[in-house]
Amino acid sequence: MKSGLRRRFYPEAIVGVITAVMFLVTLVQRDWIEALFGIDPDNGSGALEWLIVGGLLLVTVVLFSLATYEWRRADAVA
Repeated sequence: MKSGLRRRFYPEAIVGVITAVMFLVTLVQRDWIEALFGIDPDNGSGALEWLIVGGLLLVTVVLFSLATYEWRRADAVA
């Protein structure tokens, strides 16, 4: 374990990985919402799925950026 890392690094990194996986799953298999919940909220247009893909991508980039900041901050402290 790297010394100087604050506790926030681990949730940022772990949730970042989870959102990245969800992003890839949604990008590849966009109808998982219909299969999982049994509803079609956008009547087959795919707009909701693309909104989810964009949101997951944004959250993933932000979380990985924050985790990278924490990692570099720990290097500067050490």
